[in-house]
Amino acid sequence: QVQLVESGGASVPASGSLRLSCTVSGTSLRGNTVYWHRQPPGRNQEWVATITGSGLIHYRDSVKDRFTASREDTQNMVFLQLNKVKPEDSGVYYCQMILGIRAYWGHGTQVTVSA
Repeated sequence: QVQLVESGGASVPASGSLRLSCTVSGTSLRGNTVYWHRQPPGRNQEWVATITGSGLIHYRDSVKDRFTASREDTQNMVFLQLNKVKPEDSGVYYCQMILGIRAYWGHGTQVTVSA
């Protein structure tokens, strides 16, 4: 059974940093693309970043130059480093994988940025 588990969420002040992790089990991370999404309070879920199986990375414009996605296939883990965070970065962060026609999501980790 494929499972994704996010961790690392915390309450931080604006301009602070934190590192989110996504641990994948039940399948190999190698070669698979992982997506990071977030759901800000009271708003729709939004895509944050993609890291492909070959290591290509894409970010939404509002987090470019502040967030860094990375992966460690030997550990079956994906990371999202958040730097210079802003209150609008607050929300529940999720990682997602799509295998075949099925999408797998973690339960999310809460990030709260105080002004």
